[in-house]
Amino acid sequence: MDARPVQRHSVQRQLVQTQLAALVGFATVSRESNLALIDYAEAWLTEHGAVCERIASDDGTKANLLARIGPAVAGGVVLSGHTDVVPVAGQDWHSDPFVLTPGDADRLYGRGTCDMKGFLACALAMVPGWSQADLRRPIYLALSYDEEVGCLGAPRMIERLLAQHPRPAAVIVGEPTLMQPVVAHKGSTNLRTTVTGKAAHSSQIDQGVSAIHLAARLVTAIEDVMTALRAEGRTDEAFNIAHSTLHVGRIQGGIAINVMAPECHFDWEIRHLPTDHFEELLARVEVRAEALVAEHGRGLADVSVRTERLTATVPPLANRDNGAALALCNRLIGELPTEQVAYATEAGQFQQAGLPTVICGPGSIRQAHQPDEFITLDQLDACTAFLHALTHDLTQQG
Repeated sequence: MDARPVQRHSVQRQLVQTQLAALVGFATVSRESNLALIDYAEAWLTEHGAVCERIASDDGTKANLLARIGPAVAGGVVLSGHTDVVPVAGQDWHSDPFVLTPGDADRLYGRGTCDMKGFLACALAMVPGWSQADLRRPIYLALSYDEEVGCLGAPRMIERLLAQHPRPAAVIVGEPTLMQPVVAHKGSTNLRTTVTGKAAHSSQIDQGVSAIHLAARLVTAIEDVMTALRAEGRTDEAFNIAHSTLHVGRIQGGIAINVMAPECHFDWEIRHLPTDHFEELLARVEVRAEALVAEHGRGLADVSVRTERLTATVPPLANRDNGAALALCNRLIGELPTEQVAYATEAGQFQQAGLPTVICGPGSIRQAHQPDEFITLDQLDACTAFLHALTHDLTQQG
């Protein structure tokens, strides 16, 4: 029996773990810089002959990294992933979240192991082999910043990709999908609503307008809008949550228990189906807000409701125009059932730019953002096999 394939598998698996340990060691929580990780990845890629370019944030504290391995010709494949992770504060971790820690059942623990440094580690581990392969079409690595807070970094990197490189044929976004192709996701917008009332002593309830009371009515109205969408049959059963969702996550207001609150604000989100439109859903809420001010504002000019976007809308990924990307996945891993998911990614931004895009990566979304986040070795192995098959595909003519 030839032991060389087993040895090669063992060496590749160890290299993936080495890369993952390095990536997890960078505490790239979204509020912090990702530049140390970008320095590391750029040095590794450059060492192996990749053509690299940074696309910095406006303040220079963060950067995307766009790298090309292979010839500058059309028809390449983009492997996209974000470098930031969600916070660990307040979570009950049983190991240091920024140290890769082996556990039982072939699990590797650490923040970002699943979402989504596992995918990036597999890709970086492939770079030495890619540099030696006779690639006929290029592989692009697209590493973005601030995905977790609204996919802020990817748009300018996508713009640079299309402006300065031959057009790729497909994009694979490596979010955790258990290596099963995902062809659609919802859009997402983060919002803040500020309610302005009129302060008065709480014993003189008819002299003021409580911003908290008005905000509470509006929070309920937001939920009513979501309920109405279901009642109207605006659903897509391919999603596990079949309708657009509106959710209030945080609320703050008031200055004292015996003062009618002069102001209250709450942060909320709209996650809309590809068949719905964010602007229309927001307009429904704003109509409710105007009615509540008219009914409960006592005619006071200062009483108001104002809603602003905290981030630009992350566009949904629709199950369309993805034939080249889906066909590529089918060639690499076989024709598996496709899925649609409720979370948002940069995949919709690639699709909006006209690039066929699907999501496919190692790990389970159930582990993402959780304490004791982990990924299993078999998922990393499956991703590595996927990337080996991609290498073979890109060395073929056509």
